[in-house]
Amino acid sequence: MSIRLFNNSGGYIDLESGGTSAAANVFTLPAETGTILTSATTSGINASALSAGTLAAARLPAGSVLQVVQYTYNTEFSTTSNTFANMGLGGAITPTSASSKILILYSVGYLCQDGNLAGIRLLREATAIKTSIRAASRDHASYFHNLCLDSPNTTSSTTYTVQSNKNTGNAFLTCWNSEQPSTMILMEIAA
Repeated sequence: MSIRLFNNSGGYIDLESGGTSAAANVFTLPAETGTILTSATTSGINASALSAGTLAAARLPAGSVLQVVQYTYNTEFSTTSNTFANMGLGGAITPTSASSKILILYSVGYLCQDGNLAGIRLLREATAIKTSIRAASRDHASYFHNLCLDSPNTTSSTTYTVQSNKNTGNAFLTCWNSEQPSTMILMEIAA
């Protein structure tokens, strides 16, 4: 069975049930004036009218933060080697788009002796993408803060790792207690 609605120009629209079930299907019209949305008009929906659900990443503007993950490390690591080694701080993120960028923010608790240099290196998988040297003007504990904007060009899980070395002298890096851990934040940014 169908219902035919005529317009003032002689055209019409047929309303037909597409179901094959013998059960009753009820379509309730709201008590409001407006236009029924179709696949041709949904692109014009104002995001401020949405009260539930999520927007697809493809609909978000460039620069939008698509996801954030955080990792902490609070176990002491020390080295007297010139060779870079994993200090335990690192984590993975899976980009939703190959064009996304990953913003890596990392903060490392460190201690090194007066006049010595410690190296800190950031890796994407096995590739070094940023290397920094941290100097000590006196024996002290502090934080080393850094960031890097990376373009991994993948939708596969990608691991970022912080390494350290003794650049000169008897330097070492450490997180000196659980109240002041080293941290890493990975943010996917829409391209």
